[in-house]
Amino acid sequence: MSNSESPDGPPSFEDAFRGDDVEQRIYGTILQTREPTTASAIADVADCDPKTARKYLGWFSELGIVTRHDGHPATYERNDAYFEWRRINQLAADHSIEDLQQRVRELSSRIEAYEDTYGAPTPAAVDAVDAAESSDDRTIDDVYGDLGDWATARDERTRYERARQQRARTDCQEK
Repeated sequence: MSNSESPDGPPSFEDAFRGDDVEQRIYGTILQTREPTTASAIADVADCDPKTARKYLGWFSELGIVTRHDGHPATYERNDAYFEWRRINQLAADHSIEDLQQRVRELSSRIEAYEDTYGAPTPAAVDAVDAAESSDDRTIDDVYGDLGDWATARDERTRYERARQQRARTDCQEK
């Protein structure tokens, strides 16, 4: 342990799963995986037996957390659609329809402001270099920051709208 590391603090980046049980280590490893990976490679990172990794990966596959790709050997990757679904469910559970509608309105206003500022329907339609060169007060970094924020706002609005619709369906079913 380094001198700057507290015994009660988070583990170092190199040992991010210290203290977790094997299931949590495998889960954490799959969350960090960006491409199809073998159970053996996941087991190496999670510091467990490949047979144990396959067992948990099979279970995670049944739950939809990972996608299993058949082959020799089989590979596994994080199922981003599962995590998107989970995020939307959590938003719907944690917020009222009114709160969700308000957030959709706020995000829509922010998106419209970017559309007006850049004269484009989406961030992808903006040439950042041209936008910075034609602006007296925006640097290229400012433009890239705006484009990133705009794209994030669009994604977030979609999530909040889906959560609002889900919450509305749930509330109607309960009545």
